[in-house]
Amino acid sequence: MLKILIPTLMLFPTVWLTPGKWLWTLATSYSLAIATVSLLWFKWTSETGWTSPNLYLALDPLSTPLLILTCWLLPLMIIASQNHIAPEPLVRQRVYISLLISLQVFLILAFGATEIILFYVMFEATLIPTLIIITRWGNQTERLNAGTYFLFYTLAGSLPLLVALLFLHKDTGTLSMLTLQYIKIPNPATWGHKMWWVACLLAFLVKMPLYGVHLWLPKAHVEAPVAGSMVLAAVLLKLGGYGMMRMIVVLSPPTKEMAYPFIVLALWGIIMTGSICLRQTDLKSLIAYSSVSHMGLVASGILIQTPWGFTGAIILMIAHGLASSALFCLANTSYERTHSRTMLLTRGLQMILPLMTTWWFLTNLANLALPPLPNLMGELMIITSLFNWSYWTIILTGLGTLITASYSLYLFLATQRGPLPQHFISLAPSHTREHLLMTLHLLPLLLLVLKPELVWGWCF
Repeated sequence: MLKILIPTLMLFPTVWLTPGKWLWTLATSYSLAIATVSLLWFKWTSETGWTSPNLYLALDPLSTPLLILTCWLLPLMIIASQNHIAPEPLVRQRVYISLLISLQVFLILAFGATEIILFYVMFEATLIPTLIIITRWGNQTERLNAGTYFLFYTLAGSLPLLVALLFLHKDTGTLSMLTLQYIKIPNPATWGHKMWWVACLLAFLVKMPLYGVHLWLPKAHVEAPVAGSMVLAAVLLKLGGYGMMRMIVVLSPPTKEMAYPFIVLALWGIIMTGSICLRQTDLKSLIAYSSVSHMGLVASGILIQTPWGFTGAIILMIAHGLASSALFCLANTSYERTHSRTMLLTRGLQMILPLMTTWWFLTNLANLALPPLPNLMGELMIITSLFNWSYWTIILTGLGTLITASYSLYLFLATQRGPLPQHFISLAPSHTREHLLMTLHLLPLLLLVLKPELVWGWCF
């Protein structure tokens, strides 16, 4: 763990002491080296569940894929941001990259934590750099409003979790994930215990986000710069799923009945947000709502507590992280050229940028879960386990899959096909930097097809 954490911390002095002309090159190459070294975590030698370098940080098959995704995303965010941050004053460029690095540090500590209270602190700490990135570097006038939504939704959800964790510590004497799974929780039938159960999961359901508490997400995505959207879609939403998986082991007896309303909301959210996607005019807003739809499937997979549901949730979280982040990068390349995210004004780009259209096509296929990509593997496992749990869920999940295919096709046709608008006089060609960015997103997805057990978690 420290062989990744210490080089990541050393990125701070590197970014602040590097000459201006080398800043982006050095930050990208250094973070890419860290991401490459993090792949060594896949080499699993432990016979037991955890590989622990010390008492506070440890790896297990559930946190490893998410940790590697976190490390992989930093160089991609730096590459994606270069074009629109480079014209700014040098100090602001350094601050921006430092915020991205601090996000990586907090996320590594969150996913690697063995103490739930350390996980909680890092879960909250990720708010600060994300909020600064949205409110300072956001594109539109609504960015302060979006930042407020983002902050207060997350804080309102996570304060009950803190109280619930303090109660848990009082009852059991420990908050270590290594020992909590073996502890029996007293009085599972009382009303107080039911409220405690809801408090434990509420913060993670807001962060996922569950349909009904999802309003902060489209606002945050639409207003954030490209790196903010990437890290939100790829990693920060996954904190919710990861936290639920860790806590639900402790909450198991009452979950059987208590989870019903949340599963119903999650499945209904797949239909509703998919339908919202079909009538969106804003490019980033459509991709943001599609994230809510996919996370609804993940939440329902976790809440039914079967090995297939858990495994499908992990696979879908990783696959969605890469595919959704790639879509936001493509939306940004389109925005940098046309200065508009309204799909009516940015159509017909296939005529000018045919290679970029290929990336759009491949990423949309990944987003709608084309076989044999991991997206399909995750969705199939969750849908199968939900069907096994209740036959009626097949109506909602089947309809959700159909709507997902529809809005993905609509997204592709609305941005790439059709006549070229008259107001396009000259557009910059696509750059090698952008093609590298898309390759680094889609290559891991394709490679995971060959060895999917890397992201199966501890269920198989």
